[in-house]
Amino acid sequence: MNLYQKIFKEYWNPYIAISIAGLVSALYFGITGTVWAVTGEFTRFGGHILQWFGVDVSQWAYFKLVGIEGTPLTRTDGWIVIGMLFGALITILLSNSFKIRVPKQKRRLVQGFIGGIIAGFGARLALGCNLAAFFTGVPQFSFHSWIFMLTTAIGTYFGVKVVNTKWWRGKPNLRKGSVNPVVSEQAQESKIQPILGLLFACVYTGIVIYFFTAGKPLLAVACIAGALFGILIERGQICFTSAFRDLWISGRAVMAKALAVGMMISVVVTFFYIQNGSIALIKIAAPSTVIGGLLFGFGIVLAGGCETGMMYRAMEGQLLFWVVGAGNIVGATVLAYGWDHLGIYHALAENWPKVNLMELWGPAGALFGTIAMLIVWFLLSSWWEKKFRYGTGIKHKKNEQLAHLTKEA
Repeated sequence: MNLYQKIFKEYWNPYIAISIAGLVSALYFGITGTVWAVTGEFTRFGGHILQWFGVDVSQWAYFKLVGIEGTPLTRTDGWIVIGMLFGALITILLSNSFKIRVPKQKRRLVQGFIGGIIAGFGARLALGCNLAAFFTGVPQFSFHSWIFMLTTAIGTYFGVKVVNTKWWRGKPNLRKGSVNPVVSEQAQESKIQPILGLLFACVYTGIVIYFFTAGKPLLAVACIAGALFGILIERGQICFTSAFRDLWISGRAVMAKALAVGMMISVVVTFFYIQNGSIALIKIAAPSTVIGGLLFGFGIVLAGGCETGMMYRAMEGQLLFWVVGAGNIVGATVLAYGWDHLGIYHALAENWPKVNLMELWGPAGALFGTIAMLIVWFLLSSWWEKKFRYGTGIKHKKNEQLAHLTKEA
Protein backbone atom coordinates (compact mmCIF):
# COMPACT_ATOMS: atom_id res chain seq x y z
CA MET A 1 0.00 0.00 0.00
CA ASN A 2 2.91 2.33 0.74
CA LEU A 3 4.32 1.62 -2.75
CA TYR A 4 0.93 2.40 -4.33
CA GLN A 5 0.81 5.60 -2.29
CA LYS A 6 4.24 6.69 -3.50
CA ILE A 7 3.55 5.87 -7.15
CA PHE A 8 -0.03 6.99 -7.60
CA LYS A 9 -0.93 9.23 -4.69
CA GLU A 10 2.17 11.42 -4.65
CA TYR A 11 3.63 13.39 -7.53
CA TRP A 12 7.16 12.42 -8.42
CA ASN A 13 10.26 14.54 -8.01
CA PRO A 14 10.62 16.54 -11.28
CA TYR A 15 14.32 15.68 -11.49
CA ILE A 16 13.52 11.96 -11.50
CA ALA A 17 10.58 12.20 -13.91
CA ILE A 18 12.38 14.43 -16.42
CA SER A 19 15.63 12.45 -16.21
CA ILE A 20 13.73 9.26 -17.08
CA ALA A 21 11.94 11.14 -19.88
CA GLY A 22 15.31 12.28 -21.25
CA LEU A 23 16.61 8.70 -21.22
CA VAL A 24 13.45 7.26 -22.82
CA SER A 25 13.42 9.94 -25.53
CA ALA A 26 17.03 9.14 -26.42
CA LEU A 27 16.34 5.40 -26.48
CA TYR A 28 13.28 6.02 -28.65
CA PHE A 29 15.46 7.94 -31.12
CA GLY A 30 18.00 5.14 -31.19
CA ILE A 31 15.37 2.48 -31.86
CA THR A 32 13.14 4.31 -34.35
CA GLY A 33 15.25 7.13 -35.81
CA THR A 34 12.52 9.62 -34.86
CA VAL A 35 12.03 11.87 -31.85
CA TRP A 36 9.46 12.60 -29.17
CA ALA A 37 7.22 15.20 -30.82
CA VAL A 38 3.52 16.10 -30.85
CA THR A 39 2.68 19.27 -32.80
CA GLY A 40 3.66 17.73 -36.12
CA GLU A 41 0.92 15.20 -35.53
CA PHE A 42 -1.47 17.97 -34.46
CA THR A 43 -0.79 19.59 -37.86
CA ARG A 44 -1.47 16.36 -39.72
CA PHE A 45 -4.69 15.91 -37.77
CA GLY A 46 -5.74 19.39 -38.84
CA GLY A 47 -5.02 18.36 -42.42
CA HIS A 48 -7.15 15.23 -42.01
CA ILE A 49 -10.04 17.32 -40.69
CA LEU A 50 -9.84 19.52 -43.80
CA GLN A 51 -9.78 16.39 -45.96
CA TRP A 52 -12.98 15.19 -44.28
CA PHE A 53 -14.60 18.41 -45.54
CA GLY A 54 -13.31 17.86 -49.05
CA VAL A 55 -10.24 20.12 -48.95
CA ASP A 56 -7.27 18.69 -50.88
CA VAL A 57 -4.16 19.39 -48.78
CA SER A 58 -1.92 16.86 -50.51
CA GLN A 59 -0.24 19.61 -52.55
CA TRP A 60 0.36 21.98 -49.65
CA ALA A 61 4.12 22.44 -49.32
CA TYR A 62 4.07 22.03 -45.55
CA PHE A 63 2.38 18.64 -45.72
CA LYS A 64 4.93 17.58 -48.32
CA LEU A 65 7.55 18.58 -45.74
CA VAL A 66 6.10 16.80 -42.69
CA GLY A 67 4.10 14.12 -44.52
CA ILE A 68 0.41 13.33 -44.19
CA GLU A 69 0.27 9.74 -45.39
CA GLY A 70 -1.82 7.31 -43.39
CA THR A 71 -3.68 8.15 -40.19
CA PRO A 72 -2.67 8.69 -36.55
CA LEU A 73 -3.33 4.97 -36.04
CA THR A 74 -0.75 4.00 -38.66
CA ARG A 75 2.01 6.50 -37.77
CA THR A 76 4.53 6.31 -34.94
CA ASP A 77 3.99 10.01 -34.18
CA GLY A 78 0.26 9.30 -33.94
CA TRP A 79 0.80 6.61 -31.34
CA ILE A 80 3.18 8.84 -29.40
CA VAL A 81 0.29 11.31 -28.97
CA ILE A 82 -2.30 8.60 -28.30
CA GLY A 83 0.07 6.90 -25.88
CA MET A 84 0.73 10.11 -23.97
CA LEU A 85 -3.01 10.63 -23.51
CA PHE A 86 -3.56 7.00 -22.46
CA GLY A 87 -0.54 6.92 -20.14
CA ALA A 88 -1.55 10.13 -18.41
CA LEU A 89 -5.20 9.01 -18.11
CA ILE A 90 -4.27 5.64 -16.64
CA THR A 91 -2.15 7.16 -13.85
CA ILE A 92 -4.78 9.84 -13.20
CA LEU A 93 -7.47 7.19 -12.77
CA LEU A 94 -5.24 5.00 -10.61
CA SER A 95 -4.52 8.01 -8.41
CA ASN A 96 -8.25 8.75 -8.28
CA SER A 97 -7.73 12.34 -9.36
CA PHE A 98 -9.92 12.62 -12.46
CA LYS A 99 -12.54 15.34 -12.14
CA ILE A 100 -14.35 17.45 -14.71
CA ARG A 101 -13.31 21.03 -14.11
CA VAL A 102 -14.74 24.08 -15.84
CA PRO A 103 -13.00 27.45 -15.40
CA LYS A 104 -14.88 29.75 -13.03
CA GLN A 105 -14.30 32.56 -15.51
CA LYS A 106 -15.69 31.45 -18.87
CA ARG A 107 -13.46 34.04 -20.56
CA ARG A 108 -10.60 31.66 -19.81
CA LEU A 109 -11.95 29.31 -22.49
CA VAL A 110 -11.65 32.03 -25.12
CA GLN A 111 -8.25 33.08 -23.80
CA GLY A 112 -7.07 29.47 -23.79
CA PHE A 113 -8.23 28.99 -27.38
CA ILE A 114 -6.44 32.14 -28.51
CA GLY A 115 -3.29 31.13 -26.65
CA GLY A 116 -3.48 27.66 -28.18
CA ILE A 117 -3.75 29.11 -31.71
CA ILE A 118 -0.71 31.36 -31.17
CA ALA A 119 1.32 28.53 -29.61
CA GLY A 120 0.37 26.05 -32.32
CA PHE A 121 1.21 28.53 -35.09
CA GLY A 122 4.53 29.43 -33.45
CA ALA A 123 5.52 25.82 -32.82
CA ARG A 124 5.04 24.79 -36.42
CA LEU A 125 6.65 27.98 -37.72
CA ALA A 126 9.74 26.93 -35.78
CA LEU A 127 9.30 23.33 -37.02
CA GLY A 128 8.79 21.99 -33.52
CA CYS A 129 7.36 22.75 -30.09
CA ASN A 130 8.92 22.41 -26.66
CA LEU A 131 9.73 18.80 -27.51
CA ALA A 132 11.05 18.49 -31.08
CA ALA A 133 12.53 22.01 -31.15
CA PHE A 134 13.78 21.99 -27.57
CA PHE A 135 13.85 18.95 -25.28
CA THR A 136 14.75 16.47 -28.04
CA GLY A 137 16.25 19.09 -30.37
CA VAL A 138 19.13 20.08 -28.10
CA PRO A 139 20.30 16.44 -27.75
CA GLN A 140 20.23 16.19 -31.56
CA PHE A 141 22.91 18.94 -31.57
CA SER A 142 20.71 21.19 -33.70
CA PHE A 143 21.61 24.85 -33.19
CA HIS A 144 18.06 25.93 -33.99
CA SER A 145 16.97 24.42 -30.65
CA TRP A 146 19.07 26.92 -28.70
CA ILE A 147 17.52 29.78 -30.67
CA PHE A 148 14.08 28.36 -29.97
CA MET A 149 14.82 27.93 -26.26
CA LEU A 150 16.02 31.52 -25.84
CA THR A 151 13.16 33.07 -27.82
CA THR A 152 10.59 30.90 -26.03
CA ALA A 153 11.88 32.23 -22.70
CA ILE A 154 11.53 35.80 -24.00
CA GLY A 155 8.04 35.04 -25.30
CA THR A 156 6.93 33.69 -21.92
CA TYR A 157 8.20 36.88 -20.25
CA PHE A 158 5.92 39.02 -22.40
CA GLY A 159 3.11 36.52 -21.92
CA VAL A 160 3.40 36.99 -18.16
CA LYS A 161 3.14 40.75 -18.65
CA VAL A 162 -0.14 40.30 -20.52
CA VAL A 163 -1.81 37.82 -18.14
CA ASN A 164 -0.96 40.09 -15.22
CA THR A 165 -3.04 42.94 -16.63
CA LYS A 166 -6.49 43.66 -15.20
CA TRP A 167 -8.24 43.48 -18.58
CA TRP A 168 -6.89 39.94 -19.08
CA ARG A 169 -7.70 38.69 -15.59
CA GLY A 170 -11.18 40.20 -15.47
CA LYS A 171 -13.23 40.30 -12.31
CA PRO A 172 -12.82 37.32 -9.98
CA ASN A 173 -15.83 35.00 -9.92
CA LEU A 174 -16.38 34.38 -6.21
CA ARG A 175 -18.62 31.51 -5.20
CA LYS A 176 -19.82 30.14 -1.92
CA GLY A 177 -18.39 26.73 -1.31
CA SER A 178 -19.54 23.81 0.80
CA VAL A 179 -17.54 23.28 3.96
CA ASN A 180 -18.15 19.53 4.06
CA PRO A 181 -17.36 17.40 1.01
CA VAL A 182 -19.83 14.82 -0.27
CA VAL A 183 -18.35 11.68 1.24
CA SER A 184 -20.56 9.22 -0.65
CA GLU A 185 -19.39 10.47 -4.06
CA GLN A 186 -15.75 10.38 -3.00
CA ALA A 187 -16.11 6.82 -1.73
CA GLN A 188 -17.68 5.78 -5.05
CA GLU A 189 -14.89 7.43 -7.05
CA SER A 190 -12.21 5.70 -5.03
CA LYS A 191 -13.57 2.36 -6.24
CA ILE A 192 -14.49 3.16 -9.84
CA GLN A 193 -11.51 5.21 -11.02
CA PRO A 194 -8.75 2.70 -10.17
CA ILE A 195 -10.79 -0.08 -11.80
CA LEU A 196 -11.16 2.00 -14.97
CA GLY A 197 -7.43 2.74 -14.84
CA LEU A 198 -6.61 -0.97 -14.74
CA LEU A 199 -9.09 -1.64 -17.54
CA PHE A 200 -7.52 1.01 -19.79
CA ALA A 201 -4.06 -0.36 -18.96
CA CYS A 202 -5.13 -3.86 -20.02
CA VAL A 203 -6.67 -2.60 -23.27
CA TYR A 204 -3.56 -0.59 -24.09
CA THR A 205 -1.30 -3.55 -23.31
CA GLY A 206 -3.41 -5.59 -25.74
CA ILE A 207 -2.80 -2.98 -28.45
CA VAL A 208 0.96 -3.20 -27.89
CA ILE A 209 0.87 -7.01 -28.07
CA TYR A 210 -1.20 -6.84 -31.26
CA PHE A 211 1.33 -4.59 -32.99
CA PHE A 212 4.20 -6.91 -32.06
CA THR A 213 2.37 -10.02 -33.27
CA ALA A 214 1.18 -8.25 -36.45
CA GLY A 215 4.76 -7.50 -37.46
CA LYS A 216 4.55 -3.77 -36.69
CA PRO A 217 7.28 -3.38 -34.05
CA LEU A 218 7.83 0.35 -34.63
CA LEU A 219 4.19 1.07 -33.81
CA ALA A 220 4.50 -1.12 -30.73
CA VAL A 221 7.60 0.78 -29.61
CA ALA A 222 5.80 4.08 -30.22
CA CYS A 223 2.88 2.84 -28.11
CA ILE A 224 5.19 1.94 -25.25
CA ALA A 225 7.22 5.16 -25.47
CA GLY A 226 4.09 7.30 -25.74
CA ALA A 227 2.54 5.70 -22.66
CA LEU A 228 5.78 6.14 -20.71
CA PHE A 229 5.94 9.80 -21.71
CA GLY A 230 2.31 10.25 -20.63
CA ILE A 231 2.97 8.64 -17.26
CA LEU A 232 6.09 10.73 -16.70
CA ILE A 233 4.59 14.11 -17.64
CA GLU A 234 1.58 13.47 -15.42
CA ARG A 235 3.37 12.03 -12.39
CA GLY A 236 6.14 14.64 -12.64
CA GLN A 237 3.70 17.43 -13.56
CA ILE A 238 6.11 18.32 -16.36
CA CYS A 239 5.15 21.58 -18.02
CA PHE A 240 7.60 23.66 -20.03
CA THR A 241 5.39 26.70 -19.51
CA SER A 242 6.01 26.62 -15.79
CA ALA A 243 9.75 26.10 -16.37
CA PHE A 244 9.97 29.58 -17.87
CA ARG A 245 6.90 31.31 -16.41
CA ASP A 246 7.86 30.48 -12.82
CA LEU A 247 11.18 32.25 -13.29
CA TRP A 248 9.39 35.51 -14.09
CA ILE A 249 6.58 35.09 -11.56
CA SER A 250 8.15 33.70 -8.41
CA GLY A 251 11.78 33.00 -9.21
CA ARG A 252 11.11 29.27 -8.83
CA ALA A 253 13.55 27.31 -11.00
CA VAL A 254 12.96 23.66 -10.11
CA MET A 255 11.40 22.74 -13.45
CA ALA A 256 13.99 24.71 -15.44
CA LYS A 257 16.87 22.99 -13.63
CA ALA A 258 15.25 19.57 -13.95
CA LEU A 259 14.89 20.07 -17.72
CA ALA A 260 18.60 20.89 -17.95
CA VAL A 261 19.48 17.68 -16.10
CA GLY A 262 17.11 15.60 -18.23
CA MET A 263 18.61 16.95 -21.44
CA MET A 264 22.15 16.26 -20.23
CA ILE A 265 21.24 12.59 -19.89
CA SER A 266 19.56 12.62 -23.29
CA VAL A 267 22.57 14.34 -24.89
CA VAL A 268 24.99 11.60 -23.80
CA VAL A 269 22.80 8.70 -24.94
CA THR A 270 21.84 10.43 -28.21
CA PHE A 271 25.52 11.15 -28.92
CA PHE A 272 26.25 7.42 -28.58
CA TYR A 273 23.55 6.54 -31.12
CA ILE A 274 24.66 9.19 -33.61
CA GLN A 275 28.26 7.99 -33.37
CA ASN A 276 27.00 4.50 -34.17
CA GLY A 277 25.10 5.40 -37.31
CA SER A 278 21.84 7.09 -36.31
CA ILE A 279 21.11 10.24 -38.29
CA ALA A 280 20.57 13.42 -36.27
CA LEU A 281 17.44 15.41 -37.09
CA ILE A 282 18.67 18.95 -37.74
CA LYS A 283 16.29 21.84 -38.42
CA ILE A 284 16.98 25.20 -40.10
CA ALA A 285 18.19 28.09 -37.95
CA ALA A 286 16.17 30.90 -39.52
CA PRO A 287 14.02 33.94 -38.75
CA SER A 288 11.11 31.47 -38.64
CA THR A 289 12.79 29.87 -35.61
CA VAL A 290 13.09 33.20 -33.81
CA ILE A 291 9.54 34.36 -34.52
CA GLY A 292 8.14 30.89 -33.92
CA GLY A 293 9.83 30.65 -30.52
CA LEU A 294 8.57 34.09 -29.47
CA LEU A 295 5.00 33.25 -30.51
CA PHE A 296 5.15 29.83 -28.90
CA GLY A 297 6.40 31.19 -25.57
CA PHE A 298 3.85 33.98 -25.62
CA GLY A 299 1.02 31.64 -26.55
CA ILE A 300 1.65 28.95 -23.95
CA VAL A 301 1.46 31.51 -21.14
CA LEU A 302 -1.83 32.88 -22.49
CA ALA A 303 -3.12 29.32 -22.82
CA GLY A 304 -1.91 28.29 -19.36
CA GLY A 305 0.14 25.32 -20.52
CA CYS A 306 2.42 23.92 -23.22
CA GLU A 307 1.76 20.74 -25.21
CA THR A 308 2.88 18.41 -22.42
CA GLY A 309 1.08 20.32 -19.67
CA MET A 310 -2.00 20.66 -21.85
CA MET A 311 -2.20 16.92 -22.50
CA TYR A 312 -2.07 15.62 -18.95
CA ARG A 313 -4.32 18.40 -17.65
CA ALA A 314 -6.87 17.59 -20.34
CA MET A 315 -6.82 13.97 -19.12
CA GLU A 316 -7.38 15.22 -15.56
CA GLY A 317 -10.73 16.53 -16.79
CA GLN A 318 -9.82 20.20 -17.15
CA LEU A 319 -12.08 21.41 -19.95
CA LEU A 320 -9.90 24.45 -20.59
CA PHE A 321 -7.08 22.34 -21.97
CA TRP A 322 -9.29 20.53 -24.45
CA VAL A 323 -10.04 24.00 -25.81
CA VAL A 324 -6.31 24.83 -25.78
CA GLY A 325 -5.64 21.62 -27.72
CA ALA A 326 -8.23 22.59 -30.33
CA GLY A 327 -6.53 25.98 -30.61
CA ASN A 328 -3.17 24.26 -31.13
CA ILE A 329 -4.56 22.26 -34.03
CA VAL A 330 -6.13 25.36 -35.59
CA GLY A 331 -2.92 27.40 -35.24
CA ALA A 332 -0.74 24.63 -36.66
CA THR A 333 -3.11 24.12 -39.60
CA VAL A 334 -3.18 27.86 -40.37
CA LEU A 335 0.61 27.83 -40.49
CA ALA A 336 0.57 24.82 -42.81
CA TYR A 337 -1.69 26.78 -45.17
CA GLY A 338 0.36 29.97 -44.95
CA TRP A 339 3.68 28.17 -45.48
CA ASP A 340 3.33 28.45 -49.25
CA HIS A 341 -0.04 30.14 -49.84
CA LEU A 342 0.93 33.24 -47.85
CA GLY A 343 4.64 33.13 -48.65
CA ILE A 344 5.80 32.39 -45.09
CA TYR A 345 8.44 29.93 -46.27
CA HIS A 346 9.95 32.32 -48.81
CA ALA A 347 9.95 35.23 -46.34
CA LEU A 348 11.20 33.52 -43.20
CA ALA A 349 12.73 30.12 -43.93
CA GLU A 350 14.01 29.78 -47.48
CA ASN A 351 17.78 29.35 -47.98
CA TRP A 352 18.59 29.34 -44.27
CA PRO A 353 21.03 26.62 -43.19
CA LYS A 354 20.66 23.58 -40.98
CA VAL A 355 23.38 24.10 -38.39
CA ASN A 356 24.66 20.83 -36.95
CA LEU A 357 26.91 21.45 -33.96
CA MET A 358 28.63 18.11 -34.50
CA GLU A 359 29.73 19.25 -37.95
CA LEU A 360 30.57 22.75 -36.73
CA TRP A 361 32.51 21.83 -33.58
CA GLY A 362 33.33 18.18 -34.18
CA PRO A 363 31.80 15.28 -32.21
CA ALA A 364 33.72 15.86 -28.98
CA GLY A 365 33.30 19.62 -29.16
CA ALA A 366 29.55 19.28 -29.72
CA LEU A 367 29.15 16.82 -26.85
CA PHE A 368 31.10 18.78 -24.25
CA GLY A 369 29.96 22.15 -25.60
CA THR A 370 26.29 21.20 -25.37
CA ILE A 371 26.70 19.78 -21.86
CA ALA A 372 28.61 22.92 -20.86
CA MET A 373 25.79 25.15 -22.14
CA LEU A 374 23.24 23.08 -20.22
CA ILE A 375 25.36 23.39 -17.07
CA VAL A 376 25.47 27.16 -17.58
CA TRP A 377 21.68 27.18 -17.94
CA PHE A 378 21.38 25.14 -14.72
CA LEU A 379 23.70 27.51 -12.84
CA LEU A 380 21.96 30.62 -14.17
CA SER A 381 18.60 29.18 -13.12
CA SER A 382 20.00 28.47 -9.65
CA TRP A 383 21.35 32.01 -9.41
CA TRP A 384 18.02 33.44 -10.54
CA GLU A 385 16.19 31.34 -7.95
CA LYS A 386 18.43 32.52 -5.13
CA LYS A 387 18.00 36.12 -6.19
CA PHE A 388 14.25 36.19 -6.82
CA ARG A 389 12.73 33.06 -5.26
CA TYR A 390 10.92 34.61 -2.32
CA GLY A 391 9.64 37.73 -3.97
CA THR A 392 12.81 39.82 -3.91
CA GLY A 393 12.34 42.41 -6.61
CA ILE A 394 8.94 40.98 -7.51
CA LYS A 395 5.60 42.25 -6.31
CA HIS A 396 3.86 39.68 -4.15
CA LYS A 397 0.51 40.96 -5.29
CA LYS A 398 1.26 39.99 -8.89
CA ASN A 399 2.45 36.57 -7.77
CA GLU A 400 -0.76 35.92 -5.92
CA GLN A 401 -2.88 37.15 -8.83
CA LEU A 402 -1.23 34.85 -11.37
CA ALA A 403 -1.31 31.92 -8.95
CA HIS A 404 -5.04 32.53 -8.53
CA LEU A 405 -5.49 32.66 -12.30
CA THR A 406 -3.56 29.41 -12.79
CA LYS A 407 -5.61 27.72 -10.05
CA GLU A 408 -8.86 28.77 -11.73
CA ALA A 409 -7.67 27.34 -15.02
